[in-house]
Amino acid sequence: MEKTTLVLGASLKEERYSNRAVRSLRTHGLPVVAVGLKEGRVGDVHIEKDLPAGLHVDTVTMYLSAHNQEPWQARILAMKPKRIIFNPGAENPAFERAAHAAGIETLEACTLVMLNTGQY
Repeated sequence: MEKTTLVLGASLKEERYSNRAVRSLRTHGLPVVAVGLKEGRVGDVHIEKDLPAGLHVDTVTMYLSAHNQEPWQARILAMKPKRIIFNPGAENPAFERAAHAAGIETLEACTLVMLNTGQY
């Protein structure tokens, strides 16, 4: 089974790290679901404005500030991903504690660095 990554906070702007992460994940051959404020495309990935029904993911890579994560937290925890990566600027100790309590691994790390160094 392929390990799908959810990019939460995906942007259509090419200079944004979330956009670069979508492209890098696809370059590495990984399946991606992208959710952001505006619908559109990043390469072959469609950015949705909401989580698709019945979504199962291995990894959530977070590109939202802690405040903007609040509406998503319960839904992310209910999906029970294997891990959540809190990218720089997305650190959220309260969400991390809730994830740990739910048995979900968390990392404060950069998805782009992890991909480029073979640690993803």
